[in-house]
Amino acid sequence: MATMKPLGIWGLAGLAFVDSALIPLPTSMDGTVLIYVQGNHGRFVLYCLVAALASSIGSLVPYFVGRAGGELFLLKRINRQRYERMRDRFEKQEFMAIMIPAMLPPPTPIKLFEFAAGVFEMKPLPFATAIFLGKLIQFLVCSILFLTFGPALLREFRLALHEHAAVMWTVAGVLLVALTVWIVRKLFSGRSGTEFPMEEDGVEVRKD
Repeated sequence: MATMKPLGIWGLAGLAFVDSALIPLPTSMDGTVLIYVQGNHGRFVLYCLVAALASSIGSLVPYFVGRAGGELFLLKRINRQRYERMRDRFEKQEFMAIMIPAMLPPPTPIKLFEFAAGVFEMKPLPFATAIFLGKLIQFLVCSILFLTFGPALLREFRLALHEHAAVMWTVAGVLLVALTVWIVRKLFSGRSGTEFPMEEDGVEVRKD
């Protein structure tokens, strides 16, 4: 922050890009945006737009990593039939499957979903748009809350986190696990009782 903040909005863009690539920052990106918002309240929309845009560009790094070799990585661990079902499930709701995790604060495993988008060959433009919209909503909500309730909100949150760290991290962990399981099931699991087609030698058959 000491190096990048004097660069103004370009420093924010650089931090957002680095955070969204394969090198996450020690602090959350929404907290970094709030540091800039605190310095200039009138430019909070611009800060959110720039951070969201840089984040969407940086997210293309794990996306293209998944696109380059992710299929082979998965096929070493699951069979082709399972892979095809996962891909078909993802393609039915790929935009929301990327945008919703992008909206959520850390420690949501957003790079896992970015990697999956590359593996299942989601088109780059819809992928980047989903990341942009998700991050923009996250940054705007955090900034509006900050501007509405002031720095006191952030101080109270940090104080509560310090005093009740064990309880808060336990609750956050449980919620994260539940959310991750729900998202993964929605993405990679068929509905109960649904039969999925399998391909054998170019002929589509159905499981009994």
